[in-house]
Amino acid sequence: MEMRAAMVLGLGSDLIEINRIAESMERFGDRFLHRVFTEEEIAYCQRKKKHAAESFAARFAAKEAGAKALGTGISRGIGWREIEVRRESGERPTLHLSGRAAARAAAMGVRHIQLTLTHGRDVAMAVVLVED
Repeated sequence: MEMRAAMVLGLGSDLIEINRIAESMERFGDRFLHRVFTEEEIAYCQRKKKHAAESFAARFAAKEAGAKALGTGISRGIGWREIEVRRESGERPTLHLSGRAAARAAAMGVRHIQLTLTHGRDVAMAVVLVED
């Protein structure tokens, strides 16, 4: 069986201040959360109680990084909720696409999506790599 290296089709990264997300959560509440995050993302992050803002910020960064990796950005045709971070217990987070994000990925020939998330006290960061 022949092994072939995957070709990188896109790379995106994003860094966000956690306070920015915390302020949006405080100011706009559920309206902000439901505009940006899926029900599953909201449920996951809210289970984190005192660290919810960090989890939301990491997912916000992942959505931005995912849209950049697809070459569009959020404001150009891909909606916030079309890029979703999922995490099974004991597993690493994964990025799932739907709607226009999935259509864009299919048109690019994306078969694999790599995601890494990290956050510290003040910032959250995500990197997304899309491959054929």
